[in-house]
Amino acid sequence: MVERTAKILHSIDEMSAQAWNRCANPGGRIPHDPFVRFEFLAALEASGSATAQTGWQPFHLVLHEDDQVVGTIPMYVKNHSRGEYVFDHSWADAWHRAGGDYYPKLQISVPFTPATGRRVLAADGAPETERALLGACAQICEQIKASSAHLTFLPESQWKLAGELGYQQRMDQQYHWRNPGYASFEEFLGDLSAKKRKNVRRERRDALANGIEVEWVTGSDLTEAHWDAFYRFYIDTGSRKWGTPYLTREFFSMITQTMPEDVLLILCKRNSRYVAGALNFIGEQALFGRNWGCTEHHPFLHFEACYYQAIDFAIERGLARVEAGAQGPHKVARGYLPQATYSAHWICDSGFRDAVERYLKDERNYVRQDIDYVEEHSPFKSTISLDKFRQSDGFTLN
Repeated sequence: MVERTAKILHSIDEMSAQAWNRCANPGGRIPHDPFVRFEFLAALEASGSATAQTGWQPFHLVLHEDDQVVGTIPMYVKNHSRGEYVFDHSWADAWHRAGGDYYPKLQISVPFTPATGRRVLAADGAPETERALLGACAQICEQIKASSAHLTFLPESQWKLAGELGYQQRMDQQYHWRNPGYASFEEFLGDLSAKKRKNVRRERRDALANGIEVEWVTGSDLTEAHWDAFYRFYIDTGSRKWGTPYLTREFFSMITQTMPEDVLLILCKRNSRYVAGALNFIGEQALFGRNWGCTEHHPFLHFEACYYQAIDFAIERGLARVEAGAQGPHKVARGYLPQATYSAHWICDSGFRDAVERYLKDERNYVRQDIDYVEEHSPFKSTISLDKFRQSDGFTLN
């Protein structure tokens, strides 16, 4: 018989990059995901961005069969609910009012990253291995007396599997741009209604009207000077939103050293000086928009840098979609369509679990209705079937 054992790592550096990445990005029919790479997660820890001091204590799960690593899960012990993008503050408040302690909890996610991807990293991609990993998560949650375990931004296949194992299923939505094989931005515009097409052209023209130039910087072209400029934008955005930026300056230097081919900076320059920028990560099938900031305000420049330039890049690279981050119904008018997102939750207390399930049932119905409504009022011509844009998430093996 095969002997399976689970181990907890308090730092991702306790295992080799090769062993982790064999589970995170095994290749084949599982598309490359930059966010679950050892290099990305290790940079978050080593830079001081995701640590016990910031409320993200690494607690990664590793599954062995005999002496072989067969699966991993990026997991953190948390004492707050910040930086997750799947909001459970009302759950924490209800638990507290009932006399319980919601924290600590276990968070299975990529810190500060609302992008869908595998969270249960089975090297063989087999549902049997994924079940074993999910079962181990639930057991560990009970053993360490955490209130709950939360897997956020799962692919639908892993969400369904978690539901079969007793996890509570939650839905939300984002807005993604889908590429059915466009040869140019103009071809994409040709599918929009006349009014929407005219508005997009006007916004792109006005965004660059003040002598703005746009640069794409990726791979070996990334320099510390580029990151110095972008970090100013990043800090400015955080300060204006009355928040604390999650990522340290060191994080950006580290990913330049270890994974520059997965990084795209879209930088906007005026009078030979950078004034705005958007950070993206490049997956095998998708471009993931992450952070934006500026030191000068120019009308529609945010839309140009974050949405339209991303579409241009995706078309040029032949990527299937652009995931432009959380929230933003305003993206619909710019060619982005609603996409369901999925999370699964293990709640230890049976009474609270039942209450949450009643809430989630109503929430799922609302999300589905809202997606249907937005699709009925899509920005595309009435002659364009939205089936043209429907794509597999690329994560399902069976």
